[in-house]
Amino acid sequence: MAVDDPMERQAEARTSVRPIQIRGRFLTAVALRVDGGPPDDAFYAGLDDLLRQRPHFLVDAPLILDLDGAEGLTDPDDLRQLVENLKARKFMAFGVQNASDAQLAAATEAGLIPVPPGRDAPLRDERPDRRRTTERTPSAATRVVTTPVRSGQTVVADHGDLVVIGPVASGAELIARGNIHVYGTLRGRAMAGCHGDLSARIFCQSLDAELLAIAGLYRTSENLEHEVHKRNVQVFLQDERLCVETLG
Repeated sequence: MAVDDPMERQAEARTSVRPIQIRGRFLTAVALRVDGGPPDDAFYAGLDDLLRQRPHFLVDAPLILDLDGAEGLTDPDDLRQLVENLKARKFMAFGVQNASDAQLAAATEAGLIPVPPGRDAPLRDERPDRRRTTERTPSAATRVVTTPVRSGQTVVADHGDLVVIGPVASGAELIARGNIHVYGTLRGRAMAGCHGDLSARIFCQSLDAELLAIAGLYRTSENLEHEVHKRNVQVFLQDERLCVETLG
């Protein structure tokens, strides 16, 4: 006759439980400023015009609603309607920032989460034993892509530089631990220094990007100077500012 051993049962229970894994992810989250009262037809017309000009602009990117200049928006139904209208345009809103207490309560009821306001410079870990370094290790590997990067593709170089020999389509995404080099037209999104390398740079032969970012500091096409459009450029950080400079 088998003997029921409590210790054996506990051992079996321990071996059957899978460990919980928590992993960090690098995401492109963009803040959409909502001014005035609840968005009206003019607000959505402006979004539709932007999408007509750039059909893949930040498609499916995580979106934060910045309510710093918003009036009202204390009714959860208004926020639900805003989220649904954005979702219909493939803007994926998930949180709010700079919200009043009443707006935050309405946002929580509407299923949105509070997000701390972003900074205009990369975040740093001030603990002395965990400070980031701008030096890449000798074992850093460069990833070379010799075919065009199509819309919807994400290409990642998690251990070094990323080199693309060819064009990068609108709606594509490049992410690199180190530098990004594009020997062709750069559309879509390019994010260098994704693990906090402040010395990382982006180089391209023709700039037509939707978003540029280095170590978390980003600029979109709407706030890039006209002089750098479709020019040979380099992108780098200087005095905690994202600079775009023509070459040649």
